[in-house]
Amino acid sequence: MTLAPPHAAALAELARTRSATRSAALLRSTLHARRLLLLKALSVRVHRHRDAVDAAVFRRFAESWGLLERVEDRHPGVVRDLLDYPTTGTWLATALMEPLGPGLDRHLARLDILAVTAALRSGAPLDVTVDAPGGALSLPGVGRLRAAGAGRVRIRARSRTVLIQGPTRRAPVVLVLADRRSGALTGGGPGWTGLRVLSGSAARLDDLDPYRVPPGGIGSPARAGSEHAMTDRAAWSACWRSAQDLLARTDPARATEVRRSVRALVPLVSRGPGSSGATLSVAPGAVLTSLPSGAQDMAETLVHEVHHGKLATLHELVPLYLPGRAAVHRVGWRSDPRPIAGVLHGAYAHLALTDLWRRAATAEGVPTPWRISAGQQFDRFHDQVDDALTILLESDELTSEGREFVHQMRLHHASLGAAPRAAG
Repeated sequence: MTLAPPHAAALAELARTRSATRSAALLRSTLHARRLLLLKALSVRVHRHRDAVDAAVFRRFAESWGLLERVEDRHPGVVRDLLDYPTTGTWLATALMEPLGPGLDRHLARLDILAVTAALRSGAPLDVTVDAPGGALSLPGVGRLRAAGAGRVRIRARSRTVLIQGPTRRAPVVLVLADRRSGALTGGGPGWTGLRVLSGSAARLDDLDPYRVPPGGIGSPARAGSEHAMTDRAAWSACWRSAQDLLARTDPARATEVRRSVRALVPLVSRGPGSSGATLSVAPGAVLTSLPSGAQDMAETLVHEVHHGKLATLHELVPLYLPGRAAVHRVGWRSDPRPIAGVLHGAYAHLALTDLWRRAATAEGVPTPWRISAGQQFDRFHDQVDDALTILLESDELTSEGREFVHQMRLHHASLGAAPRAAG
C-alpha cells in the first residue's frame, strides 16, 4: 500500500505521539469506517443464517436496523457518536465471534437498545417495549435501569421528555433531552442510575454497560469490571480532575488530546496498590483501569492507554506489521518475551510517556515531586525505548509503512535528548 500525501503526513504526526488536527481526524474517520464495516458484517451474518436465529430476535433485529437508519437520515451525528462509543465496538466483536445459537440471539438484542438510544438522543417520538434481561436495561453512554424482576420495559418519548416504565407499577423514570446537539439525556427515577460525565470532557465513568469489559474479563488472570455498587465515583472523579490539572500544567496539548480521546473510563476490580490499565483494540477510546493511586498515576495511565488506542486504530487503516509471525522479542519493560505487535505497542506508548516525562522534568510550575519522578522515569525508559526501536527496525516483520512509522518514532525519540535539563 502506498499512502497518499495527506495520509503520509498524518502518519508522521502520529509517530511523534503529538496530537494534531489532521491525524486526529484521520483516526476518527478510520474508527467510524471500521464500525460501519463490522455492523454490516453482523447484518450479513444474521441474514445468511436467518434459519438459525430465533424468529422474534430476527424480526426485532430488522426493525431496529430500520429505526437506526431513519434516525441516521435526520441526525447522522447522533448515530455516529453512538456507533463510535467504545462499548459498541466490544459488542460487535463479541457478537461476530459468538457461535450461532441462544448466545448470539442474546447479543443481537443489543441492536434494539442502540437504535432506541439513538432515537431518544435525537428527540424522535417513540413508543416501544424492549427486553430487560435479568431486570436490567442499559442505554449505552446514558445509564441503566434496574427494574424489579425480569421482564419488558416500555419506553415512550415525545419532544424532549422520555418515560421509561418497568414491569411493576412504580413511578416511571423521567429523562429529559437537555441538548439536541449533544444528545445528552438527564433525569432519574426509581431504579435509574445515570453515567457520570467526567469534568472538562465528554468522557463517561462507565461502570454500568454490560459490554464495558468483554465476557470473561480481560487479561490473564481475567479481570472483571468493577460493579457500580463497588465504585467510589467521587474518588474516580477527583482523580480524573487532578490528573487533568497535572497534564494541563505539564503539557497542555497532551491534556487536550486526552480529554478529546477518552470516551469512557472503565473501573476494573483492583489487584492491589497502584493502577493497572488496559485498552481493547476493538474499543479504542475506553481506558480500563483499577483506581490509580493519585494524579501522576492517573495521568500516566491515560497517556499510555490513549496511545495504545491510537496505534490500534491506525493499524486498521494501514497495517504496520505482518500477521501470523511467531517470533518473540525481549523488551526492557516486560519480563515475558513479546511478539512484534507487543513490541511496537509498548514502544509507542512508552515513547509518548518519555515525551511527557521530559516535559514534566523541564517545565516550570509543575509540582516538585512530579518533576523529580518524571526525570527518574525518563532516565529509566529512554534507553529501553531506544532498544525496542532497534528491534523493530532490524525485524523483517514490519510492513513498509510500519518501517517508516518506526523510523519517524526514532527521529522523535532522538529529538528528546539523552537526559532532560531541569528548569531553573
